Amino acid sequence: MPVEPPPSPWRIPTPRRTSAEGLVGVGADLAPGTMLAAYRAGVFPMPVQNVIGWFSPSPRAVLPVDGVHVSRSLARSRRRFQVRTDTAFGEVVSACGEPTRPGGWITAGMVAAYGELHELGWAHSVEVWSQDDHLAGGLFGIAVGGLFAAESKFHRDTDASKVAVVALAELLAAAGNGSDRLIDVQWSSPHLASLGVVEISRTVYLRRLATALDLPSPFDRTRRGPAQ
Repeated sequence: MPVEPPPSPWRIPTPRRTSAEGLVGVGADLAPGTMLAAYRAGVFPMPVQNVIGWFSPSPRAVLPVDGVHVSRSLARSRRRFQVRTDTAFGEVVSACGEPTRPGGWITAGMVAAYGELHELGWAHSVEVWSQDDHLAGGLFGIAVGGLFAAESKFHRDTDASKVAVVALAELLAAAGNGSDRLIDVQWSSPHLASLGVVEISRTVYLRRLATALDLPSPFDRTRRGPAQ
């Protein structure tokens, strides 16, 4: 079971009052208590120049647990890989935070923050391994109850990041109450839309978040190793 950190001394700003980009505030810190309070409030961190920005965009992009689109080519690709959870968290975060990636936002401070949340049992990785046992792709994010806030993904082999997304949805679906669970991907893109990501208003997101937080997390009881 995850370990609850000390509460944050900071007041998390209300996500109902934001800038056009969804920015609700700046500052505070990336301590585990602050991070968890933000995710529970529907807010997530991202660097803004030299400070921490806290965002709650509207519309919000989510992936329905039971609405993932698996094309025939992706179904074939899945046979080439094995999926594991939490066996290479640090490597996944490092790959996602590679400085040469376009639009990179994962700073050294955020790497440390997510690593601390992983040690406490809140941050998790879904890893895709090739047949010759190299890390082909994956994703990482924060699991709080029935919420999985997917932060970033990467691939080294074709379709590997897509396989990780599908495996994540299946893991949450297998835990039950799939329609009440929430995979938050923050902002949509054509790539994510092709997998089934949809956009919902902030009001709907916050309502669904409240329901999701009351559910148990499947990561609280999964063993590290191949995903079931």
